[in-house]
Amino acid sequence: MVEELAQADDAVAACVDAAAWSLPEHDLIAALDAAHRLQQRLAAVTLTLVREIDGRGTARAHGASTTAVWLRERLRMTVPAARRLVDLATALDTGHPGIRHALADGAISLDQARVIADTATTVHRTADAETADKAVGVLVEWAGQFDPTMLRRMGTRILDHVAPDLADAAAAAALAADDARATRDRHLTLSTQTDGRLRLTGILDAETAGLLRAAIDPLTAPTGPDDTRSSGQRRHDALADICRLALRTGELPDNGGDPAQIVVTTSYDALTQQLGSGALDVGLQLTPDTVRRLACDAAILPAVLGGAGQVLDVGRQRRLLTGPMRRALVLRDGGCAFPGCDRPPRWCAAHHIRHWADGGPTNLTNSVLLCGHHHRHIHHSKWTIRLGDDGKPEFVPPAWLDPDQLPRRNHYHRRT
Repeated sequence: MVEELAQADDAVAACVDAAAWSLPEHDLIAALDAAHRLQQRLAAVTLTLVREIDGRGTARAHGASTTAVWLRERLRMTVPAARRLVDLATALDTGHPGIRHALADGAISLDQARVIADTATTVHRTADAETADKAVGVLVEWAGQFDPTMLRRMGTRILDHVAPDLADAAAAAALAADDARATRDRHLTLSTQTDGRLRLTGILDAETAGLLRAAIDPLTAPTGPDDTRSSGQRRHDALADICRLALRTGELPDNGGDPAQIVVTTSYDALTQQLGSGALDVGLQLTPDTVRRLACDAAILPAVLGGAGQVLDVGRQRRLLTGPMRRALVLRDGGCAFPGCDRPPRWCAAHHIRHWADGGPTNLTNSVLLCGHHHRHIHHSKWTIRLGDDGKPEFVPPAWLDPDQLPRRNHYHRRT
């Protein structure tokens, strides 16, 4: 298979720089159809490989918590997209081979295959396997005429065509399935931009969407005729108001042993001279004016850094790996430090690089943040941890995984 895929890769590579402008229109369209068909066939191969990798437990053997997380690191895709790929690979392997065959033939697209699999699963819950197979056949035929959105809409009444006596029950089951998908696909992603701003993307389920609108709508109205903010800017400011209100209640859960709070990092020189620019513990940069404004409205915990970025002092509230020392660890690692993991600090515990039971000290140079999964993995595997020359943690894989045992680092929490 590897050799065949390599030959296919060479063939496709030869087409990348081909002079498409010189093709007659009918050849241009034929080439587009052929490329699309090839894309779907490769998708079928990918699903087969994903299913095998998932079944073997390859992801956990490599230290990842799930196959979706492993795919994110290996193929540079988002976890939600990887999870959908794993789910579809499982569905096509265990219950709907007809969909896989249609995809392998290039008769349907990957998105259409996902819609048909979801619909067939819903039908199977209401009827039997034979009826589900009939539904698959009808939907595959319809896929030649309709895009995934229309196909999903038509699939809600598929039993009208293959089992009319079960149609009403299937409609109720489809509604429940849509709700389950909304619950499964819900997510919120916070992405730090290169200029220090934060980009919010995600999908809210119906209940959460209602809660957000109920909370945000009263705060988005223009404040008067002089309010020149756009509607998007008003929603942004309303979200900030909601966060301030939540922080003021004092009812939020602790975050890694500390109350919910803002931690501002500044340099030693800026602190001794005057409060200058700073950075939040999540890596976002703040202007001097913003820092001064926050100082009037919030309890700021100073984290003082030396010239090389080394943590000199984070207060004297508590000892051990809580309070100030934990905040220093969060500032250094940013989250779970295991390569490829994006778990935030609140999901992490402090791990002794040299175990405490073996005489390892409790300090920053002997500590690293690890999420629950990777904390257990480190204790039961041959991975070793050390601090690099810059004081940042790096992980040496076991020889069976990498014979050269090249050190690896986590790049998801880098601030620069």
